[in-house]
Amino acid sequence: MERFEGSGDYVATDDLKVAVNAAVRLRRPLLVKGEPGTGKTVLAHEIARATGYPLIEWNVKSTTKAQQGLYDYDAVARLRDGQLGDPRVNDIANYIRRGKLWEAFERDTPAVLLIDEIDKADLEFPNDLLQELDRMEFHVYETGQTVRATERPIVVITSNNEKELPDAFLRRCFFHYIRFPDRATMQAIVDVHFPGIQTTLVNRALDLFYEVREVPGIKKKPSTSELLDWLRLLLHEDLPLEVLQQRDPTKAIPPLHGALLKNEQDVMLFERLAFMARRHAPRP
Repeated sequence: MERFEGSGDYVATDDLKVAVNAAVRLRRPLLVKGEPGTGKTVLAHEIARATGYPLIEWNVKSTTKAQQGLYDYDAVARLRDGQLGDPRVNDIANYIRRGKLWEAFERDTPAVLLIDEIDKADLEFPNDLLQELDRMEFHVYETGQTVRATERPIVVITSNNEKELPDAFLRRCFFHYIRFPDRATMQAIVDVHFPGIQTTLVNRALDLFYEVREVPGIKKKPSTSELLDWLRLLLHEDLPLEVLQQRDPTKAIPPLHGALLKNEQDVMLFERLAFMARRHAPRP
């Protein structure tokens, strides 16, 4: 693949570009960590767009087992068909369901394989994939065949850091932590999504956004995607700019705050801050 440089729709920092290209050159999975909403999952989509490779997504859940990424053998269906006299039972391959790794390995052209939110699964999940991701092959015991990658896929693995990953797994990855965008990067992201948006509106919205993120005790800091949703609402509602420009501490909650604050604890925190500000405000 040519060097990954981001795209017109995805603002990639220089260190992220270096990480993607290094992982591809080393032929290792790219393990991406960062706050929710920092673009970890979208990165795999953008790599697929930049390379023209198909994207194969494996969304990991708490109940997901590593074996499901390789294949599933449906013994129950085979037993049922055997009782019904179905001739399909004579070929066990009829009851093998291919997983996402198998799908990526069997392609004649490279693919981008996204293993999304690997930290949601149990602790053994990453260890159970060590050999398969390292050797790019696995054995199907029921049929005796070996599935081997014809073209090595670009593997992107995301984690929200909900639990620590095993050292043996980490050694096989190229690691990159996506830091939360600074103001200049966030401005560039906003410009991509809202070309021609009023500069004063964006500046004040960014002021409020970063102020909200820095409030001590906030449980869920708003993310990039939530900022974009908030801006979209502000534009749709056509609120006067004065609503954002006023710095009245007795009105601590931003307008349309439901796009930024996503739990009742944080809403109550801002309501308490506004209440305390009103109590200490000088009386006219």
